[in-house]
Amino acid sequence: MADGTSQRSVGIERLEEGVYLARNARGDELRFGSKAADGFTPVELLLAAIAGCTAVDVDVVTGRRSAPEAFEATCEATYVRDADGNRLEDIRLTLDVRFPEGADGDAAREVLPRVLRTSHDRTCTVSRTVEAGTPVQVRLAEDS
Repeated sequence: MADGTSQRSVGIERLEEGVYLARNARGDELRFGSKAADGFTPVELLLAAIAGCTAVDVDVVTGRRSAPEAFEATCEATYVRDADGNRLEDIRLTLDVRFPEGADGDAAREVLPRVLRTSHDRTCTVSRTVEAGTPVQVRLAEDS
């Protein structure tokens, strides 16, 4: 592979109609699906991945300066179903991060806007991939 590239993968297994178990290479598991009453839908997982990716970027950098007093991220989108097919539009990520008073909190607050911009413009793989419109190849295993 070219410099700066590496493979990532997640496998899923059907548990029952509309309910699946995702498993990563480290063996972690997540139950999800369109009929998983106790799990996320695939769309919710996408929104969580967008929010989570930026949250990690922001938390790592600001956390070097100060632990937050509050840290929440909300990712919302408009679900569209039309002649072009189902998709999300107007994806909005809102971070609500508060730091304690004092020099350390001030340092974290000062770097926060730059870190958020850097995450969006460069380091968050999830939102960068969505915005780039990266094609997804779909195939049957027998065709591989």
